Amino acid sequence: MHQKTPVNVRGVALVAGAHVVDDFYQGVIPALLPFLVSQRHYSYAAISGITLAATVLSSVAQPAFGVLADRGSRRWMVPAGMLLAGVGASLAGLMPSYILTWLVVALSGLGIAAFHPEAARGARQAAGNSNTAMSVFALGGNAGYALGTLVATPVLLWLGVHGTGLLVLPAIVMALILSRTLGRTLDQREEHRSKSRLPSGDDDWRAFSTLTAIVIVRSIFFFGVTSFVSLYFINQLGTSKATGNAALTVFLVTGALGTLVGGWLGDRFSPIVSIRSGFALAIPALSGALLAPSTPMAMVCVAVTGIATYLPFSVFVLLGQNYLPNRIGTASGVTVGLAVSIGGLANPLVGWLADATSLRMALTVLLVLPAIALGVSMFLRMPEPGR
Repeated sequence: MHQKTPVNVRGVALVAGAHVVDDFYQGVIPALLPFLVSQRHYSYAAISGITLAATVLSSVAQPAFGVLADRGSRRWMVPAGMLLAGVGASLAGLMPSYILTWLVVALSGLGIAAFHPEAARGARQAAGNSNTAMSVFALGGNAGYALGTLVATPVLLWLGVHGTGLLVLPAIVMALILSRTLGRTLDQREEHRSKSRLPSGDDDWRAFSTLTAIVIVRSIFFFGVTSFVSLYFINQLGTSKATGNAALTVFLVTGALGTLVGGWLGDRFSPIVSIRSGFALAIPALSGALLAPSTPMAMVCVAVTGIATYLPFSVFVLLGQNYLPNRIGTASGVTVGLAVSIGGLANPLVGWLADATSLRMALTVLLVLPAIALGVSMFLRMPEPGR
């Protein structure tokens, strides 16, 4: 086991706050899409292209930024990446053509990609070996994504697509704060031992590959549930659109609780316990939602599914860093970025299955995924002492 190190609370809070602002811009883009359809008359294919620019390019680029971060600490990537994310998203509503809109959204995605590997390194330095502290960093991203949609929608309703220009303000403010305080906050009173707060030892690529496979399976499950749970309530259970959207909100809100509980379980027992518990719980939880005889009972099961899906989330990054102690940036880029994007790319297959059969059948097939992830997790082992 790792030797316990005290948590740098201020450092965790600062990097988690930066994570909120950075992922705020991931939430802005989905909120912008309906306005681009209604005000600029973009086709659904064009909207899909913008989604591709915002998500897949960002996720695929993250391992490359991770490799760059592994060649030496590059903390400037944290404020610079976040600022680029904010500038790109804020320009999206101001561009006069589709191609320019696509390009600035892609720039925003690249900024998000640049932010995450080095931010995850900083979070690890501040958190030491605390899964709970790392779960706070992970929760910051979840909260930022939700806030992006929550804040952008009324701004866009008020000002139209040109309102995106106002949304750059959080990035400017946080970038100024980070440029003045990030290094001092992470390193203060720790100059003589800051490196010891990071993992050490030999890289275990086999274990890391196993973990990456699990992250991919979890991501496919996550995208499948978030994409179709609202439609399931509306079309299969006969609820209103508001109730259907409420089911998705419940899933995401209880997921925030699951993120924190997963970190606590990781500290109390081990990260592998968090991973296995989440997937084991997801199977009966989603089954209950599909078999529930009433909407309230289905909603309760969706809440449990949210907790279960997020239980492994916060421990993925820390465990991946422990498996690749000499390539922390690469480990962070893969677990946060590449593996997640692959899950998103698989989502159209779930939609195709729903079109060919039914939403109930598609969601039922998703139950295979946590079972697979649980089985693969049996091959996970904790890193050797000193890693």
